[in-house]
Amino acid sequence: MGNRLSKIYTRTGDDGTTGLGDGSRIAKDAQRVEAYGTVDEANSAIGLVLAEPTVSDDIRACLTAVQHDLFELGGELCIPGHSAVTEAYIERLETDLDGFNENLPPLKDFILPGGGRAAAACHLARTIVRRAERRVTTLAGNESIRAECVRYLNRLSDLLFVIARILSRAESGQEVLWNRDR
Repeated sequence: MGNRLSKIYTRTGDDGTTGLGDGSRIAKDAQRVEAYGTVDEANSAIGLVLAEPTVSDDIRACLTAVQHDLFELGGELCIPGHSAVTEAYIERLETDLDGFNENLPPLKDFILPGGGRAAAACHLARTIVRRAERRVTTLAGNESIRAECVRYLNRLSDLLFVIARILSRAESGQEVLWNRDR
């Protein structure tokens, strides 16, 4: 393991810059920082899902692996030129997605984010992942970012949607359907 943080504050960011993993410094509001910061936010939101006691062991194992992936994705974005996310990460998400989706009924209506605390937290995580995907896409338009990063986030948001459906059905027995005529 590399250096451990023994002192949390360094004062080096007091000027509005932050250090990248390669030692260079950039503005805290730079596109790269926005991208990996939003990935970090998504990881924290998944932590909220995992804090719910109603989450099943299979979903818990899946989302814990995702948290490790997101940490690596953040590292890839924080170190220009670094590669961490592989095709195997995306394939694992697709396998999990297919497995979780297999027993769900087909959607005929839009669903609203909700259906219980864990489901709502999962929907929140999904929307943050979508924002991370937008931030990484913006960054990729200006800097060299590997396509696997965007593909991973795209697939992850789909997975979180399916998991939210499962959690909603487990918590409240049904999904909250959008009704225009309410």
